[in-house]
Amino acid sequence: MKQIRIVTRSRMGLTAEIAEILGDKGINIESMDAEEVSGMDVVSLEVDRYNQALHALRDAGFPAVTEDALLLRVKDEPGALAMVANRFKEADVHLRSIRIIRHERNFGIVAVSSEDSEKARLIVKDCLLE
Repeated sequence: MKQIRIVTRSRMGLTAEIAEILGDKGINIESMDAEEVSGMDVVSLEVDRYNQALHALRDAGFPAVTEDALLLRVKDEPGALAMVANRFKEADVHLRSIRIIRHERNFGIVAVSSEDSEKARLIVKDCLLE
């Protein structure tokens, strides 16, 4: 799964502007996570037409970067996320991001990205969705 991430100075209407740019290009936003951290807005996106979205956002002046993420299926129970994070810690692989995507019955879908995608894939191969 490919994610698009935008980190920019916090401002009113940012998500509306991003959604409008993508909507005008006919690009569907499949997930969007936006938060403010110390005066900066951090927006993560998954879209149906990744390359077109990345170009549209960059053409509009957004500092959009790409990130590969692995989708995992983990038990929806206390400690499950810690188990995933600890695997990376024990393998000495830095996690760039970890995000709960959704809950389904007794399982959760989690997206993780790291500095070493191939090593990450081996670390969590037993719970990969892809």
